[in-house]
Amino acid sequence: MRQATFVFVFDTADDAKIVVGSLSPEIRHKIPKTEVVLSRTQKRLSLTIQSADLSSLRAACNSYLRWIHTALKVKRLV
Repeated sequence: MRQATFVFVFDTADDAKIVVGSLSPEIRHKIPKTEVVLSRTQKRLSLTIQSADLSSLRAACNSYLRWIHTALKVKRLV
């Protein structure tokens, strides 16, 4: 089993909450061959992705990091 963990510390707890809210639909629609755990405490967000193979892990990491980046860009524009 391969695993990657990302920890993000946001400026505010609201920023972290917005990102978690935007990722919730993606977590419900699972990426094949991966398991994702997302947790938030105040301004800190922890994302752990597990996969049986490296290529699936890389694809899931790329997807989640891009979704987080997009959520933050949209928040800045609004």
